[in-house]
Amino acid sequence: MAAAAADASAVKPMKATSDGIFQGENPLNSALPLLILQICVVVVLTRGLAFLLRPLRQPRVIAEIIGGILLGPSALGRSSAFLNTVFPKESLTVLDTLANIGLLFFLFLVGLELDLRAIRRTGATALVIAVAGIALPFILGIGTSFVLEHTVNRGVSTGPFLVFMGVSLSITAFPVLARILAELKLLTTDLGRMAMSAAAVNDVVAWILLALAIALSGSGSPLVSVWVLLSGTGFVVASFFLLRPILAWMARRSPEGEPVKEIYICATLSIVLAAGFVTDTIGIHALFGAFIVGIIVPKDGPFAGVLLEKVEDLISGLFLPLYFVSSGLKTNVMAIQGRESWALLVLVVATACIGKIGGTVLASLVVRVPLREAVTLGVLMNTKGLVELIVLNIGKDRHVLNDETFAILVLMALINTFITTPVVMAIYKPARRGAPYKNRTVLRANPDDELRMLACFHSTRNIPTMINLMESSRGTRRRGITVYAMHLVELSERSSAISMVHKARRNGMPFWNKRRNGDGDGDQLVVAFETYQQLSHVSIRAMTAISDLHTIHEDVVTSAHQKRAALIVLPFHKLHQMDGHMESLGEEYQHINQRVLHHAPCTVAILVDRGLGGAAQVPASDVSYNIAVLFFGGRDDREALAYGMRMVEHPGIELHVLRFLPQSGGSGADDDEAFLADFRGNVVTRNESARYEEKTYSEKADVVGAIKAAGRCNLFLVGHGAPCVPLADRSTDCPELGPVGSYLALPEFSTVASVLVMKQYDPAAKHYDLVEEVADMAVDVDTPVARKGNRGE
Repeated sequence: MAAAAADASAVKPMKATSDGIFQGENPLNSALPLLILQICVVVVLTRGLAFLLRPLRQPRVIAEIIGGILLGPSALGRSSAFLNTVFPKESLTVLDTLANIGLLFFLFLVGLELDLRAIRRTGATALVIAVAGIALPFILGIGTSFVLEHTVNRGVSTGPFLVFMGVSLSITAFPVLARILAELKLLTTDLGRMAMSAAAVNDVVAWILLALAIALSGSGSPLVSVWVLLSGTGFVVASFFLLRPILAWMARRSPEGEPVKEIYICATLSIVLAAGFVTDTIGIHALFGAFIVGIIVPKDGPFAGVLLEKVEDLISGLFLPLYFVSSGLKTNVMAIQGRESWALLVLVVATACIGKIGGTVLASLVVRVPLREAVTLGVLMNTKGLVELIVLNIGKDRHVLNDETFAILVLMALINTFITTPVVMAIYKPARRGAPYKNRTVLRANPDDELRMLACFHSTRNIPTMINLMESSRGTRRRGITVYAMHLVELSERSSAISMVHKARRNGMPFWNKRRNGDGDGDQLVVAFETYQQLSHVSIRAMTAISDLHTIHEDVVTSAHQKRAALIVLPFHKLHQMDGHMESLGEEYQHINQRVLHHAPCTVAILVDRGLGGAAQVPASDVSYNIAVLFFGGRDDREALAYGMRMVEHPGIELHVLRFLPQSGGSGADDDEAFLADFRGNVVTRNESARYEEKTYSEKADVVGAIKAAGRCNLFLVGHGAPCVPLADRSTDCPELGPVGSYLALPEFSTVASVLVMKQYDPAAKHYDLVEEVADMAVDVDTPVARKGNRGE
């Protein structure tokens, strides 16, 4: 009795909070301060590793797995001082509990991403590939388990160990695969759609197999396992028939355009926790309940999207990495010792690769998938991730896996996922092809030809100016203007970004949003463009490109070529502030513009937005702009003037062309003189809204003075390569704007005048094409359907 009392007193529970260092207490001896330190250490380390691995285009899950291993006994945890200070044993219960809460809600998000209707529509090809990709590695995993059982994992129950090994080798990580496919721009290809369909089937089967493994790993009689499986099946059936109507009722009462009630969000999250409690009570882990609730939440309307927004950042960014650390603290790579153990690691990795890749390739060849695509598909299906770690952790907690086997399988998951991206990039490079086209500039032989424009924007702040620019550009020709409005979205690790990508349909390169009546799947930012199309003479197709910022220029350039655009309009990387200054969005956005200029198949214009027309769309009847073209000479200036000539056709626009001539004398180039003569003869003499003025200059002060004396303008049109000395007194670090545009973009020049800097496509220049032109390729540019009152095609 006394010994028991002594033991009880020895295990002293941690206080929740500390009284502070001034009271003589160490905050790290209390649960809350210690947990805060642990979270901070985990987030800093995993995000730092993710940044370092970014050039290798690795998903963040790789950084989180490596971070967990580094904090465990394999690296930093080898220091007892570090381990006892930051991750003492008495704190691990709190850490594991919080990590599992984060995991619980993350699995709810994974369920939200899975659409059972899409899985039911999975074609026979993807189904055959999915079954083969599960069956062969499962069988090989069982074979490998016999080797492990007689070497490093002795003394465990054979049945559960066989199933755990088979499941761990046959899993494909659905969310990680989606991220890799989107990163490699394969998601909207036939290969990507096939991989996602097969992975979705694989994901559902993996959870069923995991439930089976957990049921079999219980310490009771086989009858207990049967009761666990029957109860789990009953829970799934009850969820579909009892919980689904409740969730559907809340979704119906959350219409598009109205905020979702807080009580519905709270009720749904409480249902997730309650379902987790039920499945944990049954004995198949709380994660299953959360996953099932995520699956049965209706995917139509804004309800599921709002749930994603409420949960994802806190869970994915802060709490989920704790699970990887919790797993890493159990992973001791040093437990793999001797040639035998390392040989077993090679065996397990090889078995996983041969089983997954081999099964997928064989099934793909049977359904007549080309060999290169079949191998690529096999490598993609070999992706592991969070579900793999869940399986391994449950196996270790149930004493099915010992420390050495657990470490071997964790390294297998890490290696297989790490090699996916570089191997796919090496063996599969899908060709981007497009038909040649004629009108690649605003200035063309037949000015009555339709103008096709690709207008890009980052946020809602860009939309009013873009729409007002479209209205100003529509002209009065019989065949007017067709605009593709592209929302540029950075592909992040957020579930909502991946969810947006899932909704993409295959229609060239980028990912398109087609809003169907009442389904609410479209991007809310495109509504303004659709509304404008109803009221204007402009044909618009609104779409969304979701990609990494380092490669999103490929979406822009490829889309421009496939849609036969003559003009790409890009937003400047700095936003205009209320005080007149420009705030940079970051160098990545500047590099996007520079890369598009480098690879574009047509004219490119960069828009410095200072609120053309104000913060709202201006109706056609109210358009009243003064536009100035600064003409120094050269092909870019001619392109700017050609665009100005089109804009002055609008009855509400006045055009002032200011030509600069050097005082040293000499006439301009023949092309400039001929073009200006045509402008004076056909535009200035026929349109009172257009005027032409010449200014001579000897130094840049003369040019600056003439520009400022030009009067108040709403928009300046200038050429990128104007033959002029830089007008700014200081370096602007904006070479993409050219010598004149860089000056006009300075807040010292103006706080109200927007600037459009144009660079004309030069067919004679050296090009770095991203699209291979094929002369006999069928043309499908997906021209928007003309609506009532619309003069588009």
